[in-house]
Amino acid sequence: MKVHIETVHFSADQKLVDYIEKKLGKLDNFFDRILDARVSLKLENAGQVKDKIVEVRLSVPGDLLVAKDTEQTFEAAVDKTADALKRQLIKYKERMREFI
Repeated sequence: MKVHIETVHFSADQKLVDYIEKKLGKLDNFFDRILDARVSLKLENAGQVKDKIVEVRLSVPGDLLVAKDTEQTFEAAVDKTADALKRQLIKYKERMREFI
């Protein structure tokens, strides 16, 4: 799976990029036909407690799965979006089996 990362209002360091690629790479265990992942990292409302926004769009055959979360750290937001996408992939797989 190819991961595209876009940042808004800041520049991501290599450690964060590696963390995102590792977390999203684990989604291949649940569904091996993921085409690509587009990750948007935003830093908004500086000074707020939860000012890190992560949105992930997974392209799968015939559909687009989206998860978004706001947390204190990008790592925590990535964890929550990865968990949400895992649940969506499992549901998507079940729907695909019904059509076969």
